Amino acid sequence: MKEEKIIYKDLSYEIVGICFKAHKLLGRFCREKQYCDVVEDLLIKQNIIYEREKVLDIFLGETKLGGNRVDFLIEHKILFDAKAKPYITKEDYMQMQRYLVATNMKLGIIVNFREPSLFPKRVINSQGKEF
Repeated sequence: MKEEKIIYKDLSYEIVGICFKAHKLLGRFCREKQYCDVVEDLLIKQNIIYEREKVLDIFLGETKLGGNRVDFLIEHKILFDAKAKPYITKEDYMQMQRYLVATNMKLGIIVNFREPSLFPKRVINSQGKEF
């Protein structure tokens, strides 16, 4: 039987746990910024290194495309995007995939806090590097 390898298993578990705590504290009808504020507080309490609203440099050939921001870069390993909308769209997945390709990272997590129950979505860049 082939052994499954879960990318950043322990750190992913911690991040998802933080999201469940934030969702429990705020419920499902707050703004995205409010969820990010609580997530940030919980990251600090758990001594997890992060950068909030990290600007990502995305290039099209020699041209630098600006304005791309991910909600959190966690431990220089995982991109995390919080949503507060009726549902996660294909565009949300594609956006995270672009972020992963641009940074050459392996894993992104998208969480929609508007849902009654959280279903974190892991987005994998098969070409990305594990750090």
